[in-house]
Amino acid sequence: MRKLMLTSAAVFAALFATQAPAQDGTVNGAAGGAITGAIVGGPIGAAVGGIAGAAIGTAIDPPPQEVVTYVRQQPAPQPVVMERQVVVGEAIPQTVVLTPVPQHQDYAYAVVNEQRVIVDPKTYKVVQIIE
Repeated sequence: MRKLMLTSAAVFAALFATQAPAQDGTVNGAAGGAITGAIVGGPIGAAVGGIAGAAIGTAIDPPPQEVVTYVRQQPAPQPVVMERQVVVGEAIPQTVVLTPVPQHQDYAYAVVNEQRVIVDPKTYKVVQIIE
């Protein structure tokens, strides 16, 4: 049974290995979690491990270094003040005007609470805070 579960998890991982890079973290996390869960806890462990691994795999990956460098070097856009702290992984209000990062359409930036933040322009989630 254990070999069947491990083989199934490996096949699952191989099937999704060609997915888009944005999904890599979720797929790899789910596959890794399922394999680890199967080894530790059998079939139930595989199910729980797959779910936990997928959740961990969806954690926000930092943007490429060239995006960070670009955002640091650009003149600061109009600053915005929020009453709450800016946190990576949480969305900022969609009323904040974002400045796109050329050649990297998945990233934009703004200055919020005196901090430069790199944001996913589709979801307005903070990807990285530039210190």
